[in-house]
Amino acid sequence: MKEIFAPSGPLAQSLSHYEVRESQQTMAEAVADLLEDQPETGETSYRARVLVVEAETGVGKTLAYLLPAILSEKRIVISTATLNLQDQILKKEIPLAARIIGHDIPVLCVKGRQNYLCLYRWYQYRSSMKSSLFDDAEGDRIEQWLQSTLTGDRAELDWLSDRSPLWSKISAHSNQCLGGDCPESSLCFVNGLRKKAGAVRLLIVNHHLFFSDLALRKEGHGEVLPRYEGVIFDEAHHVENVATLFFGRTFSQYQLYDLFADIERQAEVDLDPERAGTIRATTQGVRQRVDGFAQIFPMEKGRFHLETLVDSLTEEVWRQEVQLLTVALERLREAVDDCHVYGEGWANLEKRAAEILKNLLDIALSSRDSEQTRYVHWFERKERTIAISVTPIHIADHLKDTLYATVEACVMTSATLSSGGSFDYIRNRLGLDAQTRFLKLPSPFDYAGRTLLYVPEGGFPEPASREYPHRICERVVKILQISRGRALVLFTSLKGMDNMAEFLEGHLDYPVLVQGTAPRQALLQSFRDTTDSVLLAVASFWEGIDVPGESLSCVIIDKLPFEVPTDPVIQARIQNITENGGSPFFEFQVPRAILSLRQGVGRLMRAATDRGVIAIMDVRLFTKGYGRTFMKSLPPSPVVRSLDDLSDFYKHENTWTPQRKN
Repeated sequence: MKEIFAPSGPLAQSLSHYEVRESQQTMAEAVADLLEDQPETGETSYRARVLVVEAETGVGKTLAYLLPAILSEKRIVISTATLNLQDQILKKEIPLAARIIGHDIPVLCVKGRQNYLCLYRWYQYRSSMKSSLFDDAEGDRIEQWLQSTLTGDRAELDWLSDRSPLWSKISAHSNQCLGGDCPESSLCFVNGLRKKAGAVRLLIVNHHLFFSDLALRKEGHGEVLPRYEGVIFDEAHHVENVATLFFGRTFSQYQLYDLFADIERQAEVDLDPERAGTIRATTQGVRQRVDGFAQIFPMEKGRFHLETLVDSLTEEVWRQEVQLLTVALERLREAVDDCHVYGEGWANLEKRAAEILKNLLDIALSSRDSEQTRYVHWFERKERTIAISVTPIHIADHLKDTLYATVEACVMTSATLSSGGSFDYIRNRLGLDAQTRFLKLPSPFDYAGRTLLYVPEGGFPEPASREYPHRICERVVKILQISRGRALVLFTSLKGMDNMAEFLEGHLDYPVLVQGTAPRQALLQSFRDTTDSVLLAVASFWEGIDVPGESLSCVIIDKLPFEVPTDPVIQARIQNITENGGSPFFEFQVPRAILSLRQGVGRLMRAATDRGVIAIMDVRLFTKGYGRTFMKSLPPSPVVRSLDDLSDFYKHENTWTPQRKN
């Protein structure tokens, strides 16, 4: 690694204006050491060697783990949270690594099955459409595409809308796969992908696919990915949330509606009109029962404890409703099972019906007393569907059983993994043991010389104050006038964003872009291209936004991003910490808020030449004791509390020397 990252080494020869970054080399050496270690001779099982690396913006972490992974000659999975990072690795970092090493790198990006077309479902769909009287323009274009595609990947269909109902009818969902019984298995795009995956040593996936594979293996339902020796999680601060999704179970109206549609479509292809009519009558009867079950849930949208609903109905009424739905689903399963002799697809449909029924019973009727310390049962009402779920309160034990016990080496890296300088939160939540190595690599960017951290003066209202909504709007306008637009304004709620958007409309001359008024990429492109524009956003815009240069010269954050503890999973985790004698606020809520805040703050400096202001409009950084922990987690920017200092900074951006104020 020292040779590769040396001032005159292969990396320097492949990049113009290359600058040696000691932290990048340190990380690369640590990853290489981890991957080179071998299990002791005779070991039949092992606990993964784990390396956790916080590599702040500018370290160059992607190349620091990619080169050791390639040179290890082991099969390594690189898992990311976002499509943007996958694209960056494939289109930018892999070609650069190939130039450094001097040969092509066999690499494959593996996506979830639903991203690929299923030929069996496609032929079923086309057969049903040809017998109808409707035009099928989208289908005609896909048929033409199938003459040339080698992957069957939806990403190649840039003209197909994300909301197109067609794709769900023809994509390769795992619960609709016929496996070896499929007449199209020899030409299957997913099977072809698996063969390719078995022949390469570097696989790029996302966290959802990775943990879906782990969950399948745990349940003994096969696997999506070939066996691998090491895994590298980039954007590892998402690991707990994503893993939580796959170590629980869900039963939803959507699952059933999808099953009904597939049963009716299969009936049109395989059955005579009379029998097909009988099947349709059965699905319609079950649909009515499902809709009746959904009506016992409150109409308010959101996530809620299932226990609260059961108590309000009484246990007896709840069990009666579940039993009525169970009988209807069992009737549907039997009707589908009777059709096995008419085609290959019916066995899989029967299996899906049985699995959905099992999930219903496991979630709705499991003993709450025996599971209350390990799982939380909850429901969610969306616009058109109800779902009930059971979710583990802790995923640490699941990770120990399915990840750390089955892989040799595991790297977890992100720009934000510590809070207050400590890795305790990530250590506890992910079940990392005493042998885990932790590495903290600060950003090489000159925050002290090129940025300011602004917090309003003492006396500015705290977020809970009635004055706060109006006062923050007034103050943000003044900051934006000083910065001449060029700002990303991040909010912890849609209400806060909407209030600000309405206020700015009559008080600011610069273009204002608001999340939700246009597609995400279109908003970002407008923000980049219009130097003096202002972008207001929530949620996903707190991370993954990469806008180097003058267009983003100010990041404004409305308040410390504490989660409102109404989500039943969050509530259960808070309660569990309390019952075990801990302090959920300091052990759980503060660290989570710090990680989110650091992601938002990280949007400012994306290149060494960037400069600007980080404005956090929350005086609790100075009025509350926990504010010190937040401040300790932020970049070493000079802290100012006066708008005059901001004016001086932007007037003399290249020469201004700030004085620290508290």
